[in-house]
Amino acid sequence: MNGIHDMGGMHGFGPVPREHDEPVFHAEFERRTFALALAMMGSRSFNVDEYRRTIERMPPAQYLAASYYEKWLYALEHLLIEKGVVARREIDVVMEALRAVGGSNGAHRAAVRGIDELHGSRAGEPNAGEVAQHENLAAGSTLGAASDETKTAHGADDSAALSEALGGGARSLRFDRSFRPRFKPGDRVIARNLNPEGHTRLPRYARGHHGTIHRDWGIFVFPDTHAHGGGTKPQHCYAVEFDGRELWGEDHPVGERVYIDLWEDYLDFHLKADTGEVRPRSAAARKHSSKSGKPPKPGAKARATKPSRRVAAKNDGRGTQNP
Repeated sequence: MNGIHDMGGMHGFGPVPREHDEPVFHAEFERRTFALALAMMGSRSFNVDEYRRTIERMPPAQYLAASYYEKWLYALEHLLIEKGVVARREIDVVMEALRAVGGSNGAHRAAVRGIDELHGSRAGEPNAGEVAQHENLAAGSTLGAASDETKTAHGADDSAALSEALGGGARSLRFDRSFRPRFKPGDRVIARNLNPEGHTRLPRYARGHHGTIHRDWGIFVFPDTHAHGGGTKPQHCYAVEFDGRELWGEDHPVGERVYIDLWEDYLDFHLKADTGEVRPRSAAARKHSSKSGKPPKPGAKARATKPSRRVAAKNDGRGTQNP
């Protein structure tokens, strides 16, 4: 989709600051968000392309104001609700308890009590934690059964689950020779001018521009379908080299190159794009082609439109006046 997230080539956002000795995480919530996201992907609750398309649907103002892991947290929360792992009301109850108690040691207990009250737990009945665990196991079984197509494409080894969810798949898929490449290094290609309403990894600034296949990375899950439950559709992904002037114009520095990883479905051969124009033919050429089935020879138009001397003389004998 053409959203605010596709910022390549846009101006007005200021410099990108680089933090010296930047830590992996700046806050505890970032560490927890990262761990929860990977855990959910590893259990096949959702995949990385669903994660990306959820972030892309953030309201533009909220997207611009959010930090990197705030975007991750937004996607995590919305996908857990979308997939039925948790309910919106459960999140609201926990947030109310945390705001009321603050960051004390009793915050967690208050949140659990709030969920127990929400579910109407009574003596002898399972508490909220047990209910959630049971529901997650059931959801995991359902999602696992629904992913048979993915397992078939990537192999049934559960150790590849996280790699699969992250859009890569097992090593056996990446180097599977049964998926024949459409392009090879050195081929001239053009990025298709696509404007899908859903998720895509083809940036706007590259669409309709020519480049060269630099490297074949192997076979990977196609993100455009993977993000919307449309299957894995494995295909080759290439590092495509674009001249800076091809993308940004003649005022860009000479010799600068941009490399973009693009799937096969995003690309066409350069020659196909160049020869796609159909030029109109003359009336004589169309007439000759319809009779013989062969293209007209050079000069056919002149011979077809110039009357012979015998016809001209015959017309003169019938009283035709010449100028």
